[in-house]
Amino acid sequence: MTEIRIDGESLTPEDVERVARDDATVFVPDEARERVRTSRERVEAVVESGEAVYGVNTGFGELVDERIPQEDIETLQTNLVRSHAAGAGRELTREEIRAMMVGRVNALVKGYSGVREIVVDHLVTMLNEGVHPVVNSRGSLGASGDLAPLAHLALVLMGEGTATIGEVRMDGEDALGMIGLEPLTLAAKEGLALINGTQLSVGLAALAVCDAERAIRAADIAGALTTEVTMGTTASSDPAIADVRPHAGHAKSARNVKCLTADSEIVESHRNCDRVQDAYSIRCLPQVHGAVRDAVAHLRDAVEIELNSATDNPLIFPADSVNSRASGTGDAAVLSGGNFHGDPLALPLDYLTNAVTELAAISERRVDRMLNPNVQEPHLPPFLTERSGLRSGYMIAQYTAAALVNENRSIGRASMDNTPVSGNQEDHVSMSAQSAFNARRAVENALAVVGIELACGAQAAEFIDDLTHGVGTGAAYDAVREVVPPLTDDRPIHEDISAVETLVGSGLLEERVEDALNESLE
Repeated sequence: MTEIRIDGESLTPEDVERVARDDATVFVPDEARERVRTSRERVEAVVESGEAVYGVNTGFGELVDERIPQEDIETLQTNLVRSHAAGAGRELTREEIRAMMVGRVNALVKGYSGVREIVVDHLVTMLNEGVHPVVNSRGSLGASGDLAPLAHLALVLMGEGTATIGEVRMDGEDALGMIGLEPLTLAAKEGLALINGTQLSVGLAALAVCDAERAIRAADIAGALTTEVTMGTTASSDPAIADVRPHAGHAKSARNVKCLTADSEIVESHRNCDRVQDAYSIRCLPQVHGAVRDAVAHLRDAVEIELNSATDNPLIFPADSVNSRASGTGDAAVLSGGNFHGDPLALPLDYLTNAVTELAAISERRVDRMLNPNVQEPHLPPFLTERSGLRSGYMIAQYTAAALVNENRSIGRASMDNTPVSGNQEDHVSMSAQSAFNARRAVENALAVVGIELACGAQAAEFIDDLTHGVGTGAAYDAVREVVPPLTDDRPIHEDISAVETLVGSGLLEERVEDALNESLE
Protein backbone atom coordinates (compact mmCIF):
# COMPACT_ATOMS: atom_id res chain seq x y z
CA MET A 1 0.00 0.00 0.00
CA THR A 2 1.30 3.45 -0.91
CA GLU A 3 2.34 5.65 2.02
CA ILE A 4 0.05 8.57 2.80
CA ARG A 5 1.70 11.97 2.42
CA ILE A 6 1.03 14.21 5.43
CA ASP A 7 1.83 17.74 4.30
CA GLY A 8 -0.92 19.86 5.90
CA GLU A 9 -2.50 20.55 2.54
CA SER A 10 -3.73 17.44 0.75
CA LEU A 11 -5.25 14.95 3.23
CA THR A 12 -8.55 13.49 2.01
CA PRO A 13 -11.31 11.46 3.69
CA GLU A 14 -10.12 8.45 1.69
CA ASP A 15 -6.60 8.93 3.09
CA VAL A 16 -8.01 9.01 6.61
CA GLU A 17 -9.96 5.81 5.92
CA ARG A 18 -6.87 4.04 4.61
CA VAL A 19 -4.85 4.99 7.68
CA ALA A 20 -7.69 4.26 10.11
CA ARG A 21 -8.98 0.99 8.65
CA ASP A 22 -6.23 -0.39 6.43
CA ASP A 23 -3.19 0.63 8.53
CA ALA A 24 -1.61 2.62 5.72
CA THR A 25 1.66 4.18 6.84
CA VAL A 26 2.31 7.92 6.71
CA PHE A 27 5.27 10.20 6.06
CA VAL A 28 5.93 13.93 6.41
CA PRO A 29 7.77 15.52 3.44
CA ASP A 30 10.71 17.87 3.86
CA GLU A 31 8.81 21.06 3.01
CA ALA A 32 6.30 20.40 5.77
CA ARG A 33 9.09 19.64 8.22
CA GLU A 34 10.70 22.98 7.38
CA ARG A 35 7.45 24.78 8.22
CA VAL A 36 7.36 22.99 11.58
CA ARG A 37 10.93 24.04 12.37
CA THR A 38 10.30 27.65 11.39
CA SER A 39 7.14 27.82 13.49
CA ARG A 40 9.03 26.43 16.49
CA GLU A 41 11.75 29.05 16.13
CA ARG A 42 9.08 31.73 16.34
CA VAL A 43 7.68 30.27 19.56
CA GLU A 44 11.12 30.12 21.14
CA ALA A 45 11.73 33.75 20.22
CA VAL A 46 8.49 34.71 21.98
CA VAL A 47 9.48 32.74 25.09
CA GLU A 48 12.86 34.46 25.21
CA SER A 49 11.24 37.88 24.87
CA GLY A 50 9.23 37.38 28.07
CA GLU A 51 6.12 38.94 26.53
CA ALA A 52 2.84 37.56 27.89
CA VAL A 53 1.32 35.30 25.25
CA TYR A 54 -1.74 33.09 25.78
CA GLY A 55 -0.91 29.41 25.90
CA VAL A 56 2.82 30.05 26.07
CA ASN A 57 3.27 31.71 29.45
CA THR A 58 -0.25 32.32 30.74
CA GLY A 59 -3.00 30.19 32.27
CA PHE A 60 -5.85 28.81 30.20
CA GLY A 61 -9.53 29.56 29.78
CA GLU A 62 -10.80 31.64 32.71
CA LEU A 63 -7.23 31.64 34.09
CA VAL A 64 -5.89 33.53 31.07
CA ASP A 65 -4.76 36.48 33.23
CA GLU A 66 -2.46 34.31 35.35
CA ARG A 67 1.17 34.90 34.28
CA ILE A 68 3.47 31.86 34.43
CA PRO A 69 7.18 32.30 35.30
CA GLN A 70 9.59 31.10 32.61
CA GLU A 71 10.97 28.32 34.82
CA ASP A 72 7.46 26.84 35.10
CA ILE A 73 6.55 26.88 31.41
CA GLU A 74 7.27 23.19 30.82
CA THR A 75 5.35 22.24 33.95
CA LEU A 76 2.45 24.36 32.68
CA GLN A 77 2.23 22.27 29.49
CA THR A 78 2.46 18.97 31.39
CA ASN A 79 -0.21 20.05 33.88
CA LEU A 80 -2.45 21.14 31.02
CA VAL A 81 -2.42 17.71 29.40
CA ARG A 82 -2.90 15.88 32.69
CA SER A 83 -5.76 18.07 33.86
CA HIS A 84 -7.59 17.91 30.54
CA ALA A 85 -7.48 14.10 30.30
CA ALA A 86 -10.93 13.98 31.89
CA GLY A 87 -12.90 11.87 29.42
CA ALA A 88 -15.68 9.42 30.19
CA GLY A 89 -17.76 6.83 28.36
CA ARG A 90 -16.69 4.01 26.09
CA GLU A 91 -13.18 3.93 24.72
CA LEU A 92 -12.64 4.99 21.13
CA THR A 93 -12.21 2.17 18.67
CA ARG A 94 -8.91 1.53 16.96
CA GLU A 95 -10.08 3.16 13.73
CA GLU A 96 -11.44 6.20 15.54
CA ILE A 97 -8.13 6.72 17.34
CA ARG A 98 -6.11 6.39 14.14
CA ALA A 99 -8.42 8.82 12.32
CA MET A 100 -7.89 11.34 15.12
CA MET A 101 -4.11 10.84 15.17
CA VAL A 102 -3.54 11.27 11.45
CA GLY A 103 -5.64 14.44 11.45
CA ARG A 104 -3.65 15.86 14.36
CA VAL A 105 -0.34 15.27 12.62
CA ASN A 106 -1.64 16.93 9.47
CA ALA A 107 -2.79 20.01 11.38
CA LEU A 108 0.54 20.35 13.21
CA VAL A 109 2.64 20.19 10.04
CA LYS A 110 0.84 23.17 8.51
CA GLY A 111 3.38 25.15 10.54
CA TYR A 112 1.18 27.41 12.67
CA SER A 113 1.19 25.46 15.94
CA GLY A 114 4.76 25.91 17.11
CA VAL A 115 5.60 22.34 18.15
CA ARG A 116 9.02 20.79 17.81
CA GLU A 117 9.70 18.36 14.99
CA ILE A 118 10.22 15.56 17.52
CA VAL A 119 6.56 15.82 18.54
CA VAL A 120 5.49 15.19 14.95
CA ASP A 121 7.97 12.33 14.62
CA HIS A 122 6.66 10.63 17.76
CA LEU A 123 3.09 10.77 16.47
CA VAL A 124 4.11 9.46 13.04
CA THR A 125 6.06 6.57 14.57
CA MET A 126 3.16 5.69 16.87
CA LEU A 127 0.82 5.55 13.87
CA ASN A 128 3.18 3.51 11.72
CA GLU A 129 4.11 1.09 14.52
CA GLY A 130 0.56 0.62 15.79
CA VAL A 131 0.73 2.28 19.20
CA HIS A 132 -2.78 3.51 19.98
CA PRO A 133 -3.54 5.64 23.04
CA VAL A 134 -6.56 4.57 25.06
CA VAL A 135 -9.02 7.45 24.75
CA ASN A 136 -12.41 7.84 26.39
CA SER A 137 -14.91 8.91 23.77
CA ARG A 138 -16.92 11.50 25.71
CA GLY A 139 -15.75 14.84 27.03
CA SER A 140 -15.38 17.01 23.93
CA LEU A 141 -17.58 20.06 23.48
CA GLY A 142 -16.19 20.86 20.05
CA ALA A 143 -14.70 24.10 21.45
CA SER A 144 -11.94 24.63 22.42
CA GLY A 145 -11.75 21.76 20.05
CA ASP A 146 -11.77 18.15 21.24
CA LEU A 147 -9.82 18.90 24.39
CA ALA A 148 -10.39 15.84 26.60
CA PRO A 149 -9.97 13.14 23.91
CA LEU A 150 -6.85 14.81 22.50
CA ALA A 151 -5.42 15.14 26.01
CA HIS A 152 -5.71 11.37 26.49
CA LEU A 153 -3.75 10.98 23.23
CA ALA A 154 -1.09 13.46 24.35
CA LEU A 155 -0.60 11.68 27.69
CA VAL A 156 1.03 8.76 25.91
CA LEU A 157 3.55 11.07 24.22
CA MET A 158 4.61 12.02 27.75
CA GLY A 159 4.96 8.36 28.76
CA GLU A 160 1.77 8.51 30.79
CA GLY A 161 -1.77 7.23 30.28
CA THR A 162 -2.48 3.88 28.64
CA ALA A 163 -1.92 2.56 25.13
CA THR A 164 -2.48 -0.62 23.18
CA ILE A 165 -0.19 -2.48 20.79
CA GLY A 166 -2.31 -5.05 19.07
CA GLU A 167 -4.57 -6.44 21.79
CA VAL A 168 -2.11 -5.75 24.61
CA ARG A 169 -2.72 -2.81 26.99
CA MET A 170 0.21 -1.18 28.74
CA ASP A 171 1.18 2.14 30.24
CA GLY A 172 2.32 4.90 27.92
CA GLU A 173 6.02 4.71 28.78
CA ASP A 174 6.18 0.97 28.09
CA ALA A 175 4.32 1.43 24.81
CA LEU A 176 6.80 4.06 23.64
CA GLY A 177 9.69 1.86 24.72
CA MET A 178 8.35 -1.01 22.62
CA ILE A 179 8.87 1.10 19.49
CA GLY A 180 12.15 2.68 20.57
CA LEU A 181 10.85 6.07 21.70
CA GLU A 182 11.54 8.05 24.87
CA PRO A 183 8.73 9.97 26.59
CA LEU A 184 8.63 13.66 25.72
CA THR A 185 8.86 16.55 28.13
CA LEU A 186 6.53 19.05 26.49
CA ALA A 187 8.01 22.48 25.76
CA ALA A 188 6.29 25.86 25.59
CA LYS A 189 3.01 25.85 23.62
CA GLU A 190 3.18 22.11 22.84
CA GLY A 191 0.59 20.86 25.32
CA LEU A 192 -1.94 23.38 24.06
CA ALA A 193 -1.06 22.64 20.42
CA LEU A 194 -1.65 18.92 20.98
CA ILE A 195 -5.06 19.17 22.63
CA ASN A 196 -6.63 22.28 21.10
CA GLY A 197 -8.14 21.23 17.76
CA THR A 198 -11.01 19.45 16.04
CA GLN A 199 -9.28 16.21 15.12
CA LEU A 200 -11.66 13.80 16.84
CA SER A 201 -14.61 15.54 15.18
CA VAL A 202 -13.05 15.68 11.74
CA GLY A 203 -11.60 12.17 11.93
CA LEU A 204 -15.02 10.74 12.69
CA ALA A 205 -16.57 12.97 10.03
CA ALA A 206 -14.10 11.75 7.41
CA LEU A 207 -15.09 8.15 8.09
CA ALA A 208 -18.77 9.14 8.05
CA VAL A 209 -18.34 10.70 4.60
CA CYS A 210 -16.80 7.54 3.17
CA ASP A 211 -19.47 5.32 4.73
CA ALA A 212 -22.36 7.60 3.75
CA GLU A 213 -21.23 7.75 0.12
CA ARG A 214 -21.01 3.95 0.14
CA ALA A 215 -24.53 3.77 1.61
CA ILE A 216 -25.92 6.02 -1.12
CA ARG A 217 -24.44 3.97 -3.94
CA ALA A 218 -25.71 0.78 -2.29
CA ALA A 219 -29.15 2.35 -1.90
CA ASP A 220 -29.19 3.14 -5.62
CA ILE A 221 -28.35 -0.51 -6.31
CA ALA A 222 -30.99 -1.78 -3.86
CA GLY A 223 -33.59 0.65 -5.20
CA ALA A 224 -32.90 -0.38 -8.79
CA LEU A 225 -33.31 -4.05 -7.85
CA THR A 226 -36.55 -3.28 -5.99
CA THR A 227 -37.82 -1.35 -8.99
CA GLU A 228 -37.25 -4.44 -11.13
CA VAL A 229 -38.77 -7.06 -8.83
CA THR A 230 -41.87 -4.96 -8.11
CA MET A 231 -42.39 -4.47 -11.85
CA GLY A 232 -41.75 -0.75 -11.53
CA THR A 233 -40.64 1.55 -14.31
CA THR A 234 -37.29 3.29 -14.67
CA ALA A 235 -38.92 6.10 -16.66
CA SER A 236 -38.83 8.24 -13.53
CA SER A 237 -35.02 8.16 -13.83
CA ASP A 238 -35.04 9.50 -17.37
CA PRO A 239 -32.44 12.28 -17.80
CA ALA A 240 -35.11 14.58 -19.22
CA ILE A 241 -36.72 14.77 -15.79
CA ALA A 242 -33.42 15.57 -14.08
CA ASP A 243 -32.50 18.17 -16.71
CA VAL A 244 -35.46 20.38 -15.85
CA ARG A 245 -34.67 20.28 -12.11
CA PRO A 246 -30.88 20.15 -12.24
CA HIS A 247 -29.80 19.18 -8.74
CA ALA A 248 -26.49 17.36 -9.06
CA GLY A 249 -27.37 14.49 -6.73
CA HIS A 250 -30.67 13.79 -8.50
CA ALA A 251 -28.94 13.43 -11.84
CA LYS A 252 -26.34 11.03 -10.42
CA SER A 253 -28.83 8.70 -8.78
CA ALA A 254 -31.03 8.72 -11.88
CA ARG A 255 -28.05 7.81 -14.07
CA ASN A 256 -27.18 4.99 -11.68
CA VAL A 257 -30.66 3.47 -11.87
CA LYS A 258 -30.64 3.59 -15.65
CA CYS A 259 -27.15 2.11 -15.80
CA LEU A 260 -27.93 -0.64 -13.28
CA THR A 261 -31.06 -1.76 -15.11
CA ALA A 262 -29.62 -1.59 -18.61
CA ASP A 263 -30.70 -4.60 -20.72
CA SER A 264 -33.20 -5.73 -18.07
CA GLU A 265 -35.77 -8.11 -19.54
CA ILE A 266 -37.79 -7.65 -16.36
CA VAL A 267 -38.19 -3.91 -16.97
CA GLU A 268 -38.93 -4.45 -20.65
CA SER A 269 -41.54 -7.14 -19.93
CA HIS A 270 -44.15 -4.69 -18.70
CA ARG A 271 -43.28 -1.55 -20.63
CA ASN A 272 -46.81 -1.24 -22.04
CA CYS A 273 -48.75 -2.28 -18.94
CA ASP A 274 -51.74 -0.38 -17.54
CA ARG A 275 -49.96 1.05 -14.48
CA VAL A 276 -49.49 4.80 -14.86
CA GLN A 277 -47.21 5.58 -11.93
CA ASP A 278 -45.28 3.80 -9.18
CA ALA A 279 -45.46 4.61 -5.49
CA TYR A 280 -43.29 7.46 -4.30
CA SER A 281 -40.63 5.19 -2.78
CA ILE A 282 -39.94 3.92 -6.33
CA ARG A 283 -40.85 6.94 -8.41
CA CYS A 284 -39.10 9.54 -6.26
CA LEU A 285 -35.92 7.52 -5.71
CA PRO A 286 -33.73 9.92 -7.75
CA GLN A 287 -35.06 12.98 -5.93
CA VAL A 288 -34.67 11.55 -2.42
CA HIS A 289 -31.38 9.75 -2.96
CA GLY A 290 -30.15 12.80 -4.83
CA ALA A 291 -30.94 15.12 -1.93
CA VAL A 292 -29.01 12.81 0.37
CA ARG A 293 -26.09 12.89 -2.07
CA ASP A 294 -26.08 16.67 -2.00
CA ALA A 295 -26.07 16.67 1.82
CA VAL A 296 -23.10 14.31 1.92
CA ALA A 297 -21.30 16.42 -0.67
CA HIS A 298 -21.75 19.43 1.61
CA LEU A 299 -20.17 17.53 4.50
CA ARG A 300 -17.34 16.30 2.26
CA ASP A 301 -16.48 19.89 1.35
CA ALA A 302 -16.36 20.86 5.04
CA VAL A 303 -14.27 17.82 5.98
CA GLU A 304 -11.73 18.35 3.21
CA ILE A 305 -11.23 21.94 4.35
CA GLU A 306 -11.07 21.03 8.03
CA LEU A 307 -8.62 18.16 7.57
CA ASN A 308 -6.14 20.61 6.07
CA SER A 309 -6.68 23.49 8.48
CA ALA A 310 -4.83 24.86 11.50
CA THR A 311 -7.38 24.51 14.30
CA ASP A 312 -5.56 25.19 17.57
CA ASN A 313 -5.12 28.44 19.48
CA PRO A 314 -3.14 30.61 19.54
CA LEU A 315 -1.62 30.37 16.08
CA ILE A 316 1.91 31.47 15.16
CA PHE A 317 2.34 33.58 12.02
CA PRO A 318 5.15 35.50 10.34
CA ALA A 319 4.89 39.04 11.67
CA ASP A 320 4.49 40.54 8.19
CA SER A 321 1.51 38.29 7.37
CA VAL A 322 -0.99 39.80 9.84
CA ASN A 323 -2.62 43.21 9.92
CA SER A 324 -4.05 43.03 13.43
CA ARG A 325 -2.43 43.87 16.73
CA ALA A 326 -0.75 40.66 17.83
CA SER A 327 1.48 39.36 20.58
CA GLY A 328 4.97 38.33 19.60
CA THR A 329 8.39 39.62 18.83
CA GLY A 330 10.64 39.99 15.79
CA ASP A 331 9.38 37.73 13.02
CA ALA A 332 6.68 36.12 15.18
CA ALA A 333 3.06 37.21 15.47
CA VAL A 334 0.84 35.27 17.85
CA LEU A 335 -2.90 35.59 17.26
CA SER A 336 -5.65 34.22 19.47
CA GLY A 337 -8.82 33.23 17.66
CA GLY A 338 -11.44 30.54 17.40
CA ASN A 339 -10.33 28.08 14.72
CA PHE A 340 -10.95 25.31 17.25
CA HIS A 341 -14.71 25.94 17.14
CA GLY A 342 -16.40 22.92 15.59
CA ASP A 343 -19.53 24.49 14.08
CA PRO A 344 -18.21 24.20 10.49
CA LEU A 345 -18.38 20.45 11.11
CA ALA A 346 -21.24 20.18 13.62
CA LEU A 347 -23.85 21.74 11.36
CA PRO A 348 -23.18 19.61 8.25
CA LEU A 349 -22.82 16.52 10.46
CA ASP A 350 -26.31 17.06 11.83
CA TYR A 351 -27.46 17.64 8.26
CA LEU A 352 -25.94 14.26 7.37
CA THR A 353 -27.83 12.60 10.21
CA ASN A 354 -31.09 14.00 8.82
CA ALA A 355 -30.16 12.99 5.28
CA VAL A 356 -29.22 9.36 5.91
CA THR A 357 -32.34 9.01 8.05
CA GLU A 358 -34.31 9.87 4.90
CA LEU A 359 -32.26 7.37 2.92
CA ALA A 360 -33.11 4.64 5.44
CA ALA A 361 -36.76 5.73 5.55
CA ILE A 362 -37.36 5.46 1.81
CA SER A 363 -35.48 2.14 1.73
CA GLU A 364 -37.74 0.77 4.49
CA ARG A 365 -40.81 1.80 2.48
CA ARG A 366 -39.50 -0.15 -0.51
CA VAL A 367 -39.02 -3.16 1.76
CA ASP A 368 -42.68 -2.89 2.74
CA ARG A 369 -43.75 -2.81 -0.91
CA MET A 370 -42.01 -6.13 -1.49
CA LEU A 371 -43.39 -7.82 1.66
CA ASN A 372 -46.80 -6.36 2.35
CA PRO A 373 -49.63 -8.47 0.87
CA ASN A 374 -51.86 -5.38 0.76
CA VAL A 375 -49.61 -3.50 -1.68
CA GLN A 376 -47.21 -5.99 -3.27
CA GLU A 377 -47.44 -7.19 -6.85
CA PRO A 378 -49.48 -10.35 -7.64
CA HIS A 379 -46.41 -12.40 -8.56
CA LEU A 380 -44.95 -11.98 -5.06
CA PRO A 381 -46.22 -14.13 -2.18
CA PRO A 382 -46.94 -12.48 1.22
CA PHE A 383 -43.66 -11.74 3.01
CA LEU A 384 -41.78 -13.38 0.15
CA THR A 385 -42.37 -16.97 1.25
CA GLU A 386 -44.36 -19.88 -0.07
CA ARG A 387 -47.07 -21.16 2.30
CA SER A 388 -47.23 -17.86 4.13
CA GLY A 389 -49.02 -18.26 7.41
CA LEU A 390 -47.20 -21.46 8.15
CA ARG A 391 -44.08 -19.47 7.34
CA SER A 392 -43.35 -15.80 8.11
CA GLY A 393 -40.56 -15.33 5.59
CA TYR A 394 -38.95 -11.89 5.75
CA MET A 395 -41.82 -10.34 7.74
CA ILE A 396 -39.70 -9.41 10.75
CA ALA A 397 -36.87 -8.00 8.63
CA GLN A 398 -39.17 -5.06 8.00
CA TYR A 399 -39.66 -4.68 11.77
CA THR A 400 -35.91 -4.38 12.13
CA ALA A 401 -35.73 -1.82 9.34
CA ALA A 402 -38.53 0.16 10.98
CA ALA A 403 -36.72 0.05 14.34
CA LEU A 404 -33.52 1.34 12.78
CA VAL A 405 -35.35 4.19 11.05
CA ASN A 406 -37.05 5.10 14.32
CA GLU A 407 -33.71 5.13 16.11
CA ASN A 408 -32.27 7.47 13.50
CA ARG A 409 -35.24 9.78 13.87
CA SER A 410 -34.70 9.91 17.62
CA ILE A 411 -31.01 10.82 17.51
CA GLY A 412 -30.51 14.28 19.00
CA ARG A 413 -29.32 17.21 16.94
CA ALA A 414 -26.25 18.03 18.98
CA SER A 415 -25.26 21.30 17.30
CA MET A 416 -28.43 22.97 18.57
CA ASP A 417 -27.24 22.60 22.16
CA ASN A 418 -24.85 24.82 24.09
CA THR A 419 -23.45 24.53 27.61
CA PRO A 420 -21.06 27.33 28.68
CA VAL A 421 -17.89 26.20 30.48
CA SER A 422 -14.64 27.52 31.99
CA GLY A 423 -16.25 30.19 34.14
CA ASN A 424 -18.28 31.38 31.12
CA GLN A 425 -15.11 32.31 29.22
CA GLU A 426 -16.00 29.55 26.77
CA ASP A 427 -19.65 30.53 26.55
CA HIS A 428 -20.63 29.04 23.20
CA VAL A 429 -19.57 25.55 22.14
CA SER A 430 -20.39 23.43 19.09
CA MET A 431 -20.82 19.83 20.32
CA SER A 432 -19.20 18.76 17.01
CA ALA A 433 -17.85 15.48 18.40
CA GLN A 434 -21.32 14.43 19.53
CA SER A 435 -22.67 15.42 16.12
CA ALA A 436 -20.02 13.15 14.60
CA PHE A 437 -20.89 10.22 16.85
CA ASN A 438 -24.57 10.71 15.99
CA ALA A 439 -23.88 10.87 12.28
CA ARG A 440 -21.79 7.70 12.30
CA ARG A 441 -24.52 5.86 14.20
CA ALA A 442 -27.14 7.07 11.73
CA VAL A 443 -25.02 5.96 8.76
CA GLU A 444 -24.45 2.54 10.33
CA ASN A 445 -28.20 2.11 10.79
CA ALA A 446 -28.87 3.22 7.22
CA LEU A 447 -26.39 0.66 5.89
CA ALA A 448 -28.31 -2.05 7.77
CA VAL A 449 -31.65 -0.94 6.32
CA VAL A 450 -30.24 -0.90 2.79
CA GLY A 451 -28.86 -4.38 3.45
CA ILE A 452 -32.34 -5.55 4.42
CA GLU A 453 -33.75 -4.10 1.20
CA LEU A 454 -31.14 -5.96 -0.83
CA ALA A 455 -31.86 -9.26 0.94
CA CYS A 456 -35.58 -8.82 0.27
CA GLY A 457 -34.93 -7.77 -3.34
CA ALA A 458 -32.92 -10.91 -3.98
CA GLN A 459 -35.66 -13.02 -2.40
CA ALA A 460 -38.34 -11.33 -4.50
CA ALA A 461 -36.29 -12.14 -7.59
CA GLU A 462 -36.80 -15.83 -6.87
CA PHE A 463 -40.45 -15.41 -7.90
CA ILE A 464 -39.70 -14.00 -11.37
CA ASP A 465 -39.31 -16.72 -13.98
CA ASP A 466 -37.34 -16.72 -17.22
CA LEU A 467 -36.50 -13.02 -17.28
CA THR A 468 -33.03 -11.59 -16.79
CA HIS A 469 -32.04 -8.68 -14.60
CA GLY A 470 -30.17 -5.65 -15.77
CA VAL A 471 -26.38 -5.92 -15.93
CA GLY A 472 -25.91 -4.13 -12.62
CA THR A 473 -28.91 -5.49 -10.77
CA GLY A 474 -27.99 -8.99 -11.90
CA ALA A 475 -24.52 -8.56 -10.42
CA ALA A 476 -26.10 -7.28 -7.20
CA TYR A 477 -28.37 -10.33 -7.04
CA ASP A 478 -25.39 -12.64 -7.55
CA ALA A 479 -23.37 -10.83 -4.85
CA VAL A 480 -26.20 -11.21 -2.34
CA ARG A 481 -26.65 -14.86 -3.23
CA GLU A 482 -22.97 -15.51 -2.54
CA VAL A 483 -23.54 -14.64 1.13
CA VAL A 484 -27.27 -15.40 1.63
CA PRO A 485 -29.07 -18.42 0.13
CA PRO A 486 -32.71 -18.18 -1.02
CA LEU A 487 -35.24 -18.41 1.80
CA THR A 488 -37.01 -21.71 1.15
CA ASP A 489 -38.10 -22.28 4.73
CA ASP A 490 -38.13 -20.12 7.86
CA ARG A 491 -34.75 -19.70 9.52
CA PRO A 492 -33.20 -17.09 11.84
CA ILE A 493 -32.53 -14.26 9.40
CA HIS A 494 -30.29 -12.09 11.57
CA GLU A 495 -27.35 -13.78 9.85
CA ASP A 496 -28.80 -12.82 6.45
CA ILE A 497 -29.12 -9.21 7.56
CA SER A 498 -25.60 -9.13 8.99
CA ALA A 499 -24.06 -10.73 5.90
CA VAL A 500 -25.67 -8.30 3.47
CA GLU A 501 -24.91 -5.33 5.71
CA THR A 502 -21.25 -6.36 5.62
CA LEU A 503 -21.45 -6.75 1.84
CA VAL A 504 -22.73 -3.18 1.62
CA GLY A 505 -20.52 -1.55 4.25
CA SER A 506 -17.30 -3.13 3.00
CA GLY A 507 -17.79 -1.73 -0.48
CA LEU A 508 -17.71 -5.25 -1.95
CA LEU A 509 -21.23 -4.92 -3.34
CA GLU A 510 -20.45 -1.87 -5.44
CA GLU A 511 -17.12 -3.40 -6.47
CA ARG A 512 -18.89 -6.45 -7.85
CA VAL A 513 -21.51 -4.32 -9.59
CA GLU A 514 -18.94 -1.97 -11.11
CA ASP A 515 -16.93 -4.92 -12.40
CA ALA A 516 -20.05 -6.17 -14.19
CA LEU A 517 -20.87 -2.74 -15.57
CA ASN A 518 -17.24 -2.06 -16.49
CA GLU A 519 -17.69 1.46 -15.17
CA SER A 520 -17.97 3.25 -11.84
CA LEU A 521 -21.22 4.24 -10.25
CA GLU A 522 -21.70 7.94 -9.59
